[in-house]
Amino acid sequence: MKSPVPFAQLGWLPRILLLLALVLFASCDKKAPRAVSAATTPAAQSTAPEKIEDHELDPTARNTALRFVSYNVENWLILEDRFDFETRRSSKNAPKPEKEKAAVIEILRQARPDVLGLCEIGTVDDLKEIQKRLRAVGIDLPHLHHSGGVDRTRFLGLLSRYPIVDKEEHPTLAYRLNGRAYAMQRGILDATIKRADGRTWRFLGCHLKSKREVEDGNQTQMRIHEAQLLRKQIDRVLRDEPKTRLIVYGDLNDTRMSPALRIVQGPYNSPRTMTAIPLKDSRGLAWTHYWAKEDVYSRIDYILYSPALKNELVLAESQILDPCSWNDASDHRAILGVFR
Repeated sequence: MKSPVPFAQLGWLPRILLLLALVLFASCDKKAPRAVSAATTPAAQSTAPEKIEDHELDPTARNTALRFVSYNVENWLILEDRFDFETRRSSKNAPKPEKEKAAVIEILRQARPDVLGLCEIGTVDDLKEIQKRLRAVGIDLPHLHHSGGVDRTRFLGLLSRYPIVDKEEHPTLAYRLNGRAYAMQRGILDATIKRADGRTWRFLGCHLKSKREVEDGNQTQMRIHEAQLLRKQIDRVLRDEPKTRLIVYGDLNDTRMSPALRIVQGPYNSPRTMTAIPLKDSRGLAWTHYWAKEDVYSRIDYILYSPALKNELVLAESQILDPCSWNDASDHRAILGVFR
């Protein structure tokens, strides 16, 4: 039997093939589909939950940094018809499965948010359930705000370590398309928090129209109109108070250079420009959502910040959270923005 050829003596092509094989074996595996809503596209699966490295923070830095997580938790609510792809059965009026809930909480436990913006939650009780589960694992976010639009199933929520000192409702978010009137499905969550040091941050949360087609409208145009309604609120805030620490976040359901995102960001290099944090995961990838039906990975979740926060963003600590267990929790990955 011949002795193995040393790596250094291999040609360039065998070396590349060997390295690629090692990378592939080290990556996250996928498994059979899990339970998801019949109204939600099933996503690719991962292996059993893997521990994310806890953030080792200096206590003094902890007092000055603001850790904000935006997360679409995929139907943390009661669904009239929830389909389980493992059992091939539907359940009526079913909550989000316990396995998925536990995975969400574990991801958030290790992210340690000071403020948490949520998409696709149900009632106030659903939001309080997340709050209670987080408290049980050491994440105390005692202040909450629940908001929504004409969609009476999926809402927006905000949990905060710091007091919410102002909330603004936006009940008349409507537009016309092809001669018909439409209302913004999930509305805009608008809340301001204040820390003991006197600094305030204002949050505008949004979940824009999905890419799923509808019979009575064009999904792209509907999303553009909703983006325009969001942009109007941004302009009003920054026109009245240009130095506002404003964070716009959520599932915007479109890619970075799309018309909807350009509208939300506003004119380049303007006093009212909103800049998207260029987030990456631990592998340098930027996708936040997997749509299994189309086999597409996309970046559709964002944290955008106003000019007043330009020098407070800590980009090196901001990231897309990417444990191998991400898809046990949701079809989206949570995103973290750190400001100091």
